[in-house]
Amino acid sequence: QKGYHHRTEVNKKIYRIAKSCLTEEGRRNGGTDYDITEKSINPMGGFPHYGLVNQDFVLIRGCCMGSKKRPITLRKSLITQTKRFAYEKINLKWIDTSSKFGHGRFQTHAEKKAFMGKLKKDFVAA
Repeated sequence: QKGYHHRTEVNKKIYRIAKSCLTEEGRRNGGTDYDITEKSINPMGGFPHYGLVNQDFVLIRGCCMGSKKRPITLRKSLITQTKRFAYEKINLKWIDTSSKFGHGRFQTHAEKKAFMGKLKKDFVAA
C-alpha cells in the first residue's frame, strides 16, 4: 500500500472548534459555560497513546477512524440533513478531564492536591 487509505464517515456532529491551550484565548478550552473551572482540554496525564493536545482542535461526537496523529479532511455533507438529531443545538455542560488511564477521579492537578494533601514527594530533602 502506498499512501493513506481514504475513509469516509457521515453524520459526524462537531461539538466544538477551539484554539490551542498555548494561546491566551485558549487557556481554558476545557471549560464550558456551566463549568467555570479553568482547565485545558487535556486529561490528567494526557490522552492514552497520543499525548497532550497543544494545537487547535475539533471536538466531534463519536470516533475518528485511522491512526493516531493522522491528518483528516473535513468537508460539508453532500446530502441535506433531514433528521432532528442533525439540527439539535449542542450545549456542552461539562468536559471530563480526569485521567483516561486507571481510576481517574480528579479533574485538575489542583483538585488532586487539595484532596490528597502534602505527599512525600512534595517535601524537599535537605
